[in-house]
Amino acid sequence: MSGDLEAKSWGYTHISVEESCCKWTISNFSLCMEGIREKITSPVFSLEANDEVAWCLRVHPNGTDEESKHFLSVFLVLLSCPKSPVWAKFQFWITNNQNKNLNMRDSNVVSFLQNQTRGFKKFILREHLLHHWLLPEDTLTLCCKVNIVGDFFNNPEQTMTPAIQDPRHVLTDDLKELSENSLFTDCCLLVGGYEFRAHKAILAARSPVFRAMFEHEMKEGLTNRVEIQDLDPQVFKEMMGFMYTGKVPHFQSYWMTIGVLAAADKYGLEDLMARCEDSLRWNLSLENVAHILIMADLHSRKCLKTQALDFITLHPSEVSETSGWKSMVESHPHLVDEAFRYLNSAQCPFLQPSLKRLKQS
Repeated sequence: MSGDLEAKSWGYTHISVEESCCKWTISNFSLCMEGIREKITSPVFSLEANDEVAWCLRVHPNGTDEESKHFLSVFLVLLSCPKSPVWAKFQFWITNNQNKNLNMRDSNVVSFLQNQTRGFKKFILREHLLHHWLLPEDTLTLCCKVNIVGDFFNNPEQTMTPAIQDPRHVLTDDLKELSENSLFTDCCLLVGGYEFRAHKAILAARSPVFRAMFEHEMKEGLTNRVEIQDLDPQVFKEMMGFMYTGKVPHFQSYWMTIGVLAAADKYGLEDLMARCEDSLRWNLSLENVAHILIMADLHSRKCLKTQALDFITLHPSEVSETSGWKSMVESHPHLVDEAFRYLNSAQCPFLQPSLKRLKQS
C-alpha cells in the first residue's frame, strides 16, 4: 500500500556558509598608539561571489573607553547588505614577519545590521604589541575572516521540513534539563549550606576526583552524600553547569574566575581550567597581576604565568607600587625571585632602572 502514496509537498533546508578574508597592513603603527589617530579604518572588502555585502575593519589603537584604554580594540563593520540582519561568525588575528598567526580571537555567530560594529574591545594589550615579533618594522598586520551564515530554501509549495538540529546541542539541552530540574538524581552535594542534587555517572565521567570517590568504598560512595567545605556555592554552581553542558561559565567578576579556577583544579577539570586561564589572561592589570602570578603558580598554569611575568616586565615600576606586589614579597618570595630572573633574562637596558627599584620595594 505504501507504494501508492504520493507526496503532497516537499522541501529542504540548506545552511550555507560564505567565507571572506581580509589582510590589512598598517605602517608606522607606534605613532598611532601615541594618540595621533583615535581610530583607523581599513579599505572595503566583500565576498568574491557577492559584492553586495561589504565590510571594513576598524582599529582603535588606544581602546574605545576608560576600561579598554590599555588595549588595542578591533572591530568588524557591516557597511552594506541587500537585506538584514546578516548572520556571521568572525575571527581576528595578527600575522608576524614569519607568517605566524598570533593572538587569534573568535566570535560566536552574531547578527549584524547595516553600519553595525562588532569585535573585541580588549583584543591585545598595547604593550604586548611593542615586542618586535608583533610589530616588525613598526608595521601591524591584522587579519580577519568572516563566515556569513544563511538559510536558503527551495520549496515550491511553501511547506518546509524542519532543519535537523545539531545532536550536540540536543544532548547539551537534555543534560541541562536533567541538572536544573533534578531529574533521576542519585547523589547529594552539600556546599556552604546549599544542597545540589546530581548524577554520579555524570560527575564520574567528567571528573577523575569524583570518579575515584564513587569507585572506592569511601563514605561518599556508600552514602551518596558529599560534603564540600572549601567552595563557594555560586562557584560550585558554575562548575556543575560546565560539567553537565560543557558551556563556559559567565565570569561575572575577577574573583569568580579565580574561584572557578581553584574548583576546576581541585576536581581535575582541565578544560574548565583552560577557559579560566584564557579569561584571566585577557584581564591582566597592574592591580591584579601579582595575584594572578600567584594563582598561575599554585595551579600550574604555565602559559598564564608567562603572560603575568611578561606584564611585570613591561611595567616593573608601576607593579612595584601595588599592594598586590608588596603582599607577594611577604607571602611568596620565590615568585619575586623568579620575576627578577625573568626581568634579567629579558636583557633590556631600558628596564634596568626600573628593575633596581623593583628589587628595593
